[in-house]
Amino acid sequence: MTDDLWFASLGKLGVLGGGQLGKMLIEEAIRMDITLAVMDENPLCACSGITPFFKQGSITDYQSVLEFGRSCEVLTIEIENVNIEALKQLEKEGIKVFPPAAVIQLIQDKGSQKGFYNQSGIPTAPYTLFNDLEELKVAVSDNQLAFPFVWKARKGGYDGRGVQIVRSLNDLQNLSNSPCYTENLIPFEKELACVGARSSKGEVVCYPLVAMDFHPDANQVEDVFMPACVSEIIEMEAKRITTHLLNELNHIGLLAVEFFLTLEGQLLVNECAPRPHNSGHIFSDNCFTSQFEQHLRAVCGLKLGSTRMHYPGVMVNLVGAENHIGKVYYEGASQAIAEEGVILHLYGKTDTRPFRKMGHINCIANTLEEAKQKAVRVRSNLKIVSNNG
Repeated sequence: MTDDLWFASLGKLGVLGGGQLGKMLIEEAIRMDITLAVMDENPLCACSGITPFFKQGSITDYQSVLEFGRSCEVLTIEIENVNIEALKQLEKEGIKVFPPAAVIQLIQDKGSQKGFYNQSGIPTAPYTLFNDLEELKVAVSDNQLAFPFVWKARKGGYDGRGVQIVRSLNDLQNLSNSPCYTENLIPFEKELACVGARSSKGEVVCYPLVAMDFHPDANQVEDVFMPACVSEIIEMEAKRITTHLLNELNHIGLLAVEFFLTLEGQLLVNECAPRPHNSGHIFSDNCFTSQFEQHLRAVCGLKLGSTRMHYPGVMVNLVGAENHIGKVYYEGASQAIAEEGVILHLYGKTDTRPFRKMGHINCIANTLEEAKQKAVRVRSNLKIVSNNG
């Protein structure tokens, strides 16, 4: 099909996963009149009510993914936990799968990611692989590992899960008995992210670098700052590494690359995600092209959009308050959005629980300091609580 046939709903793009990232992809697709079909096993997921092409089915089931993919011109993802063998079969049948199945398979396993970085000359922290928790405990008892260190599950970790700082023998009891790896606890100045995109025609663009603050206990992003306030040399190096990764992987679509900036000024790749990402939410209100439109452009073979920034901004993650479980109530939301340059994005989830991602707010201003002040006011005014009465 020609590029123009995507518009006026003349082609069908399939998405595996119906969470909030899929919802925001649909919102952009509706604006561009691109038909977007979604499959998710949850009939009440964020996407189910906003596309007439919703199919209930498991994205990890071989036959379900195969049948859904055969109904689309192009198939993409909003989460990595999908059936790889079905995607490989679809590729053999001529269905375009973006990102390619091989890329998703690599990124599903964080241990394989680390090996790929080393093989490709991409800087990353030294690591040690373990088959299970027992093997790790043996290494600790033999003094091959010294406290503190970082433990990461090779598969299945997201939203702060599957990552833990291990400071003592007691902490080992909280780890899952699964394939994992460890890294030394490296002092760093900042955690950064570079979001890039590569189209099916080989065009590559990168967004301005952003800085991230994480919750100390939940290991989730709390705030994203744009610009990142680093030197031009660091910015250029992050974009160079991201571009190198996109090309080495032969990736199609969006790629978010997380970095540690060490105290010595070195960039180390932490991990990457082959899809829209939490670190890129600020672009929706602060760049000429949102990350969701950019992903659509990339997988549909369209020219990639401008990544230029309008104003400085801060993205505030909205997560469920501790000790609140049940029907959600956004306490103080109307007060928070009364201020100019404060833009609310809610994910359509009906129930809250501690640290569950429920939405985000983008705070835009003439200076980053002003945007940070708005973010502080948002955090003090808006609470995500349960309303079970």
